[in-house]
Amino acid sequence: MFKHTIPTFLRVLFPTLTWRVKTQDQAVFLTFDDGPHPQITHWVLQQLKRYQAKATFFCVGENAQKYPELLSAITANGHRLGNHTMNHLSGWSTPNHYYYQNIQACEKVVASNLFRPPYGRITLNQIRNLKRMGYQIIMWDILTRDYDANLPIQQTFTQCMRHIKPGSVVVFHDSEKAQNQLYQLLPLFLQHLSQQGYQFAPLPNA
Repeated sequence: MFKHTIPTFLRVLFPTLTWRVKTQDQAVFLTFDDGPHPQITHWVLQQLKRYQAKATFFCVGENAQKYPELLSAITANGHRLGNHTMNHLSGWSTPNHYYYQNIQACEKVVASNLFRPPYGRITLNQIRNLKRMGYQIIMWDILTRDYDANLPIQQTFTQCMRHIKPGSVVVFHDSEKAQNQLYQLLPLFLQHLSQQGYQFAPLPNA
């Protein structure tokens, strides 16, 4: 199975989740998970600025608490914040009541109703309850897998470009684990998609 895209059947099974954005524009939606990180997030912001690109940062609450100045820099540059739980919890292995408390604790720090479940792991019951609580649950249709240290960069880039389209939601990570791969992949994405006439936008409200 192709490892960088989401199978269609998952989008059919979970239609209330945002996998791709409906848009009339030639736009893609870059997202960055697991930060903020003092060096890596700053580097990402510099790269985005070069292309007048806007993005969405799904922040882990405990990281956001450590680096509030980075949250301010993200929003000051026209990007959007999202909730990635306070402690990067998997919904599959966390009791529901604690999972919701952890998400709400993160919301107090990042102040966003956009939520992305860490690892993409979330249950049907959690989806229903979080929707009732007012969260917009964001998944993706392009996963760069920049966290994989053995990632074949050029092959990954080629495969992602083959499947990307207007409205695609693309996942990167502004984390130490992904740093080496991110530093190679993100400039390739920005340069190539810009040359193809794409715009880069933050995620809209549902």
